[in-house]
Amino acid sequence: MPSEAQIEAEYGVARTTARRVARELREQGLVYTVQGEGTFVGRPGLPRTRRKTPMYQQIANDIVERIRGGELAPNRPIASEKTLMQQYDVAKVTARQAVDYLRQQGWVFTVSYRGSYVTQPDKWPDGAGDGMASTTRHTD
Repeated sequence: MPSEAQIEAEYGVARTTARRVARELREQGLVYTVQGEGTFVGRPGLPRTRRKTPMYQQIANDIVERIRGGELAPNRPIASEKTLMQQYDVAKVTARQAVDYLRQQGWVFTVSYRGSYVTQPDKWPDGAGDGMASTTRHTD
């Protein structure tokens, strides 16, 4: 089934309307939702093709690559949840899971009501920033 974002874009309806559609279809037993994976036609338990990596981890992995590549610098913000929802065509809960996953791994920190920011390279997991830390020091 298309995501809420896809329904919103394709039919020009509000996100709440798209949510109501999914809820109504769930209540009728026509679809079921797996958090972080999407909404599927049919009844829970029916065989379905599983994603190799959950969508929230795919989003997080993309952001990590942008951090490692220097596109997202330390102490600079990453995209907002709303922007991630639009960029990756996912529900808010999926965007939120991606940011939470990045935070748990040590790639970002969050400031309430401000957003999430890239941590300093020395705080990145498994020494991922060791090489970069030396390139970001400035001597005067």
